[in-house]
Amino acid sequence: MEKSNTTIDFILLGLFNHTRPHLFLFIVVMTIAIASLNGNALILLLILLDSRFHTPMYFLLSQLSLMDMTLVSTIVPKMAADYLSGKKSISPAGCGLQIFVSLTLGGGESFLLAAMSYDRYVAVCHPLRYPVLMSWQLCLRMTVGSWFLGAADGLMQAAATLSFPFCRANEIDHFFCEAPILVRLACADTSVFENIMYICCVLMLLVPFSLILTSYSLILSSVLQMHTTEARRKAFSTCSSHLSVVGLFYGAAIFIYMRPKSYRSDNHDKVVSAFYTIFTPVLNPLIYSLRNSEVKGALKRWLRKCANVKPQYT
Repeated sequence: MEKSNTTIDFILLGLFNHTRPHLFLFIVVMTIAIASLNGNALILLLILLDSRFHTPMYFLLSQLSLMDMTLVSTIVPKMAADYLSGKKSISPAGCGLQIFVSLTLGGGESFLLAAMSYDRYVAVCHPLRYPVLMSWQLCLRMTVGSWFLGAADGLMQAAATLSFPFCRANEIDHFFCEAPILVRLACADTSVFENIMYICCVLMLLVPFSLILTSYSLILSSVLQMHTTEARRKAFSTCSSHLSVVGLFYGAAIFIYMRPKSYRSDNHDKVVSAFYTIFTPVLNPLIYSLRNSEVKGALKRWLRKCANVKPQYT
């Protein structure tokens, strides 16, 4: 096939067709995306305004909400505009930006979830030493490190992906630019890059995932030693819900970035990518925050305060 220069736009084929069932699915996805933005914005606002939430645990939750809001805002508006307008083109610069932002936020969230699991481990297993083992200084270092490592991975993969010459068939069977999908269009040997990308995925996904499993294994071991049934039930419920969200996020990311090339399918990739870019962000505020009694209490106080504010007329 002929090679194209990097100034030719790519065509995103999208997630949906213009049929009634797909229109219904589009409305469902948009509803979920709006709920995700509102839920994460609410959590971010509560943590910012309520001084009782100015702790390392809630600071990490606020960063998770910020990452989820940014990820949804980067992908969904473009996807919706393409579907409604029929104009599905995206420039190489726009494509590179989507790759960079999605990998920055995805990689950053991967490490942030590991930091949050460590925070829970310290809180449950070493509550008296929590101020020392989970100091503000360590919390800020882990947060900055999460953002930095995600950005480094995103910058490297975006630059490397766009450095390849692409074939004239510039259609991307996806709803946003993702490095493994775009590499398939390259008219060059990408084996070295794919091997490097695989190593990056081991570092960015499997290492944090292993740390999370270790932290929750230690938490569960400590929970089993609790004497009260109610405390064990509550701890098991919390751990299982956290691990279900973690499993969805890491499972989808590993499926996209670490699956052998011979097993890849465009339709499967689109559905799985939707899980960690659209559906998981709406679960995070529900699982990590709104099920929390302190957050629910703060939300009720805020709603009562808003209801008691009467309009003043001059």
